[in-house]
Amino acid sequence: MKVLLVGGGGREHALGWKIAQSPLLTKLFVAPGNPGIKPLGERLALGAEDVDAIVSAARARAVDLVVVGPEAPLALGLADRLRAHGVPCFGPSQAAARLESSKAFMKETATRAGAPTAAFGRFKDVAAAQAFLAGMSAPYVVKADGLAAGKGVVIAETFAEADSAVRDLLGGRFGEAGAEIVIEEFMAGEEASYFVLTDGETILPLAAAQDHKRAFDGDKGPNTGGMGAYSPAPVFSTEVEEETLARIIRPVLAEMRRGGTPFQGVLFAGLMIGESGPRLVEFNARFGDPECQVLMRRLEGDLLPALHAAATGRLHEVTLQWSRNAAAVIVLAADGYPGAYRKGGEIKGVARADALPGVVVFQAGTEEKDGRLFASGGRVLSVSAVGATLPEAVRRAYAGVDAIEWRDGFCRRDIGWRAMKTFI
Repeated sequence: MKVLLVGGGGREHALGWKIAQSPLLTKLFVAPGNPGIKPLGERLALGAEDVDAIVSAARARAVDLVVVGPEAPLALGLADRLRAHGVPCFGPSQAAARLESSKAFMKETATRAGAPTAAFGRFKDVAAAQAFLAGMSAPYVVKADGLAAGKGVVIAETFAEADSAVRDLLGGRFGEAGAEIVIEEFMAGEEASYFVLTDGETILPLAAAQDHKRAFDGDKGPNTGGMGAYSPAPVFSTEVEEETLARIIRPVLAEMRRGGTPFQGVLFAGLMIGESGPRLVEFNARFGDPECQVLMRRLEGDLLPALHAAATGRLHEVTLQWSRNAAAVIVLAADGYPGAYRKGGEIKGVARADALPGVVVFQAGTEEKDGRLFASGGRVLSVSAVGATLPEAVRRAYAGVDAIEWRDGFCRRDIGWRAMKTFI
């Protein structure tokens, strides 16, 4: 089977790493990929959002499956274009991808489905948003409606901070993504990320993970695209999983079918787990990053048949097995991220880290020059590890981090801190 993987981040490196292990794979193409993916397949010099070029490349190479990693190509309708040309695609249609690309659409769909979620309002006008805030109590959650690379969410502790976020977002900070905003009540509890595959009808549950969005230790600093993750998540018990499927996943997917926009691909539910059980924070229409990295480390057996079955309506034929081992990933980011960050610093020691027990380093914002590796993005490396227990996985991941030499980067040193309490 010939596969074209779209994207170039740590998530795509992890997907490519797993897909490349499949005995069904005959050729892997990656557009655009990164230096870490190069040993796994052929890189194509195409942007992940260049829909025309990706469709042309898939047809010219007669690929059997396109796997879309990031959200932006899905929001641009890449899956629709591929299917129109008879190319199977793992990823939802543009209409179904609105579960991620429009927070207002997601909230309204969840409400119609009866899924438990926070009360909300949607606004394009500053004065109307301020009036809504005035009827709430702190803390406040203010979100850009559209795609903002995981950084369009502000949790404001005071009215003044919330008002500033409203003005900032509606004032153009994220362009069209912030032309409309959603304001939600704050939900207390512990966050978890849960993933299922679906072909529009059948649902195949995957696993849960927990990630760390804040930039610095102690969950301090600005929200990022994710600074680390681990799986399994102790808070996500069997009972919580059953309730999530019954009250959130199945009703929402049924509502999508009723609305004429069945969802195909991977559905990522961001959850808040509190005293009243799981409540929906958000949906994403793709694997999370860095959650994907830990899921791929825990998944046993062949991923490729499941991806192809989800794309072709045969998911009922597939099962997947998960390791009892724990997995952890530590993100190494460039100094200044998620704001303006440094680029160009040389990175050494990746091979040394990869050689450590249980460690695999996934690359993201990297580039290669004359056989040397340099940083080119905000989140640059994802250092993953597996272990019999979560403490062992975390310890191994940090050993991998410490084997890498890069002066211009930083990481959190407390990944997994919530779950560690269960091992004391």
